Amino acid sequence: MRISYQYRLKPNKEQRENIDNTLDMLRCQYNYQLAQRFDWYEQNRCSVDRCPLVCHLPELSDKPNRFSQQASLKQLKEERPWYKNIHSQVLQEVPKKVEIAFDRWLKGDCNGKKSGRPRFKGAGQYKTFTYPQFKQHHFVGNKITLSKIGDVKIIVHRPIPDGFVIKTLSVTKKANGYYVTLSLDNKEVPTIKPDFNVDNIVGVDVGLIDFYVDSDNNRVEAPKHLRKAERKLKSAQRKVSRRKKGSNRRKKAIKQLGIKHKKVADTRKDFHFKTAKKFLSKYDVIAVEKLNVKGLARTRLAKSIHDAGWSQFVNILSFKAENAGLKVIAVSPNGTSQECSNCGHVVKKPRRFGGGRFPHRLAALSQRMHNCPVCHTSICRDLNAAVNIRNRGTHDLSNQAKSMSSKKSRLEAHTVISDSV
Repeated sequence: MRISYQYRLKPNKEQRENIDNTLDMLRCQYNYQLAQRFDWYEQNRCSVDRCPLVCHLPELSDKPNRFSQQASLKQLKEERPWYKNIHSQVLQEVPKKVEIAFDRWLKGDCNGKKSGRPRFKGAGQYKTFTYPQFKQHHFVGNKITLSKIGDVKIIVHRPIPDGFVIKTLSVTKKANGYYVTLSLDNKEVPTIKPDFNVDNIVGVDVGLIDFYVDSDNNRVEAPKHLRKAERKLKSAQRKVSRRKKGSNRRKKAIKQLGIKHKKVADTRKDFHFKTAKKFLSKYDVIAVEKLNVKGLARTRLAKSIHDAGWSQFVNILSFKAENAGLKVIAVSPNGTSQECSNCGHVVKKPRRFGGGRFPHRLAALSQRMHNCPVCHTSICRDLNAAVNIRNRGTHDLSNQAKSMSSKKSRLEAHTVISDSV
């Protein structure tokens, strides 16, 4: 099992300068290596998509890759001796980041989705560096030893669990200080809970008025963290816009604005973690909708959808469930609000978008009750959707169990035949 723990660092003035200088030098190296790849791309690409049968093919130059750029770091330290103040493995992680960003632009990720053209990092935009091989004995008590930086004080608000080994360490500069993230691993933790109960399942329907409504008719109102902090954020943004660019007063205003935005994000994340823990302490299987949040975020409800943070909640729920030996299953969202949870009859419900920027005004323009003319069921449309999500999750689990049993039977039959032969 792989988990991450984050602690806050308390570096002194000299250590803060070392971390800032390291980040700035890594930023310059990132931009230089990214420019190398762009130069290769522009020199070797052809704008013509067809050519005659007999033509001259120019000789292509070698494509810069992660290993060739890592090999050039030795010469970099000879030409620029100040790069010797950075740990060698930290410097070797930069070509890895460049390659990931460049390949996602040209080839796409594991799902085939391509990202935009990588951008050069401006001053202050490179905020993390990583030690890929961190030894356990460098973290003792309330101090952690970072190579080329020194012994830094750390706030250990929770101890590392027994049996977990530190694999990597990342140092991040945020608006309100410096943080260290430890990647921990323990292969002895069971992947499935011993008393796992498939029948202990709940369906969860997320929304903008109520953050969630589950199939047991439990509901929590949307906290709207961004909406509540909007007035303070606007005031902080005005201060930034009124300061002269490049001045120290503008830098201070930007820092204060970043702290306020981070507070909103941390409050939302804390709410998601507590909600996920509530579900996982009560149920063994949680069924959720497989929503296209990116598509929904392009509508006029984008601000409210980003404020709710559905994707972050589902990711946290899935991660915590995997670590606890439980299961989160994503089902198709098509027709969960239209289909009757009692008889299956489709009941069309109008939903008109308009009438203001707040979700409660949209609720007044939509039909919030599910009234089935066939079985005369009358319940809240969100509760009806949650029950449908639970039913679909149960159906998908049974199909998975059947497929696993059929694979097991085929494997046993193949083993018997091979043994007889």
